[in-house]
Amino acid sequence: MSRIALHGYISGRVQGVSFRAFVATQAQHHDVNGWTRNVPDGRVEVFLCGDETAVQQVATALHRGPPYAHVTNVALSKVPVGDHIDFTIR
Repeated sequence: MSRIALHGYISGRVQGVSFRAFVATQAQHHDVNGWTRNVPDGRVEVFLCGDETAVQQVATALHRGPPYAHVTNVALSKVPVGDHIDFTIR
Protein backbone atom coordinates (compact mmCIF):
# COMPACT_ATOMS: atom_id res chain seq x y z
CA MET A 1 0.00 0.00 0.00
CA SER A 2 1.59 3.25 -1.18
CA ARG A 3 0.94 6.44 0.82
CA ILE A 4 0.81 9.86 -0.82
CA ALA A 5 -0.05 13.40 0.20
CA LEU A 6 -1.68 16.13 -1.87
CA HIS A 7 -1.95 19.82 -1.07
CA GLY A 8 -3.90 22.39 -3.01
CA TYR A 9 -6.76 24.76 -3.56
CA ILE A 10 -10.31 24.52 -4.85
CA SER A 11 -11.81 27.58 -6.56
CA GLY A 12 -15.34 28.60 -7.43
CA ARG A 13 -18.39 28.88 -5.17
CA VAL A 14 -16.81 26.79 -2.41
CA GLN A 15 -17.34 28.86 0.73
CA GLY A 16 -20.69 29.04 2.49
CA VAL A 17 -21.88 25.82 0.81
CA SER A 18 -20.57 23.21 3.32
CA PHE A 19 -17.56 22.41 1.13
CA ARG A 20 -15.21 21.82 4.08
CA ALA A 21 -17.73 19.46 5.70
CA PHE A 22 -18.05 17.65 2.35
CA VAL A 23 -14.27 17.22 2.17
CA ALA A 24 -14.15 15.95 5.76
CA THR A 25 -16.93 13.44 5.06
CA GLN A 26 -15.20 12.19 1.90
CA ALA A 27 -11.88 11.91 3.74
CA GLN A 28 -13.40 10.00 6.66
CA HIS A 29 -15.28 7.70 4.28
CA HIS A 30 -12.04 6.83 2.46
CA ASP A 31 -9.86 6.76 5.61
CA VAL A 32 -7.79 9.76 4.45
CA ASN A 33 -6.10 12.08 6.94
CA GLY A 34 -5.27 15.78 6.68
CA TRP A 35 -7.19 19.04 6.91
CA THR A 36 -9.24 21.64 5.05
CA ARG A 37 -9.81 25.35 5.60
CA ASN A 38 -11.26 28.45 3.97
CA VAL A 39 -8.79 30.95 2.54
CA PRO A 40 -9.49 34.73 2.63
CA ASP A 41 -9.55 34.95 -1.19
CA GLY A 42 -12.61 32.66 -1.38
CA ARG A 43 -10.88 29.37 -2.12
CA VAL A 44 -10.74 26.25 0.04
CA GLU A 45 -7.34 24.78 0.89
CA VAL A 46 -6.87 21.03 1.43
CA PHE A 47 -4.16 18.64 2.58
CA LEU A 48 -4.91 14.95 1.97
CA CYS A 49 -2.71 12.10 3.16
CA GLY A 50 -3.20 8.34 2.98
CA ASP A 51 -3.36 5.34 0.70
CA GLU A 52 -2.82 6.51 -2.88
CA THR A 53 -6.09 5.06 -4.19
CA ALA A 54 -8.11 6.57 -1.34
CA VAL A 55 -6.49 10.00 -1.69
CA GLN A 56 -7.20 9.96 -5.43
CA GLN A 57 -10.87 9.10 -4.74
CA VAL A 58 -11.19 12.11 -2.42
CA ALA A 59 -9.36 14.29 -4.94
CA THR A 60 -11.84 13.22 -7.64
CA ALA A 61 -14.76 14.12 -5.35
CA LEU A 62 -13.34 17.65 -4.94
CA HIS A 63 -14.24 18.35 -8.57
CA ARG A 64 -17.89 17.66 -7.76
CA GLY A 65 -18.27 19.14 -4.27
CA PRO A 66 -21.52 19.36 -2.30
CA PRO A 67 -24.87 20.21 -3.98
CA TYR A 68 -24.67 24.04 -3.77
CA ALA A 69 -21.01 24.32 -4.71
CA HIS A 70 -19.78 25.27 -8.15
CA VAL A 71 -16.19 24.15 -8.57
CA THR A 72 -14.26 25.96 -11.29
CA ASN A 73 -10.73 24.70 -10.55
CA VAL A 74 -8.96 22.07 -8.46
CA ALA A 75 -5.19 22.56 -8.24
CA LEU A 76 -3.41 19.79 -6.31
CA SER A 77 0.28 18.97 -6.01
CA LYS A 78 2.09 16.03 -4.45
CA VAL A 79 3.88 16.97 -1.23
CA PRO A 80 5.84 15.00 1.39
CA VAL A 81 3.68 12.60 3.38
CA GLY A 82 2.99 13.94 6.87
CA ASP A 83 2.15 12.07 10.04
CA HIS A 84 -1.46 13.20 10.40
CA ILE A 85 -3.67 10.82 12.37
CA ASP A 86 -7.09 12.29 11.62
CA PHE A 87 -8.90 14.80 9.42
CA THR A 88 -9.73 18.30 10.70
CA ILE A 89 -11.65 21.34 9.55
CA ARG A 90 -9.63 24.42 10.40
